Amino acid sequence: MTMGDRLRELRLRKHISQEEVARQIGITRSAYSHYEINNRQPVYETLKKLAILFNVSLDYIIGGEAARPETPVTPEAIEIIRILNGMDQERRKQSIDRMMAVIRQAD
Repeated sequence: MTMGDRLRELRLRKHISQEEVARQIGITRSAYSHYEINNRQPVYETLKKLAILFNVSLDYIIGGEAARPETPVTPEAIEIIRILNGMDQERRKQSIDRMMAVIRQAD
């Protein structure tokens, strides 16, 4: 099974469109469709986003047999990752530190 086949299968299992996948990982629908038909290969950062979105390992996406992770990834977690990925390193660190402080206070 090719990477494109796996991406298509994962998308269909999730019952979402190519447009929705593209929106959630921050690329165009056209770019994503090229991945599914094996005309292009995603860059590493895009592969990571796809793995998070589909709740699978990078190994699984690129053709390995690694099992799916047990813990599902929520749409909110994906949005947080998308936001953090758009920040410079210092701002990302500050944001993570603030989130961890809020989490510690809630415990």
